[in-house]
Amino acid sequence: MRKAVALRYDREVNRAPEVVASGQGLLAERILELARAHGVPCHEDRELVEALLKLPVGTEIPPELYQLVAQVLAFVLRLDEQESRGQGGKGNGQG
Repeated sequence: MRKAVALRYDREVNRAPEVVASGQGLLAERILELARAHGVPCHEDRELVEALLKLPVGTEIPPELYQLVAQVLAFVLRLDEQESRGQGGKGNGQG
């Protein structure tokens, strides 16, 4: 069964990324569909998704997940840099 979790990180508002959507099956498919439609990068990590699915929506990730989520954020930053170099402007980086 497909599973998905969406995170948002605003350094000015949150101390850590927060879960803004999560689900399995059709809900997971819808989360991924919306992410792609809005140019939000997607990254597959089953271990991380399983851990994040245990958190309620609206919850900041706990310190024990910082390292795993930092790897995802680094992935997103690399995509943005690649898109910027390739298009001459800030891209949306889909993956």
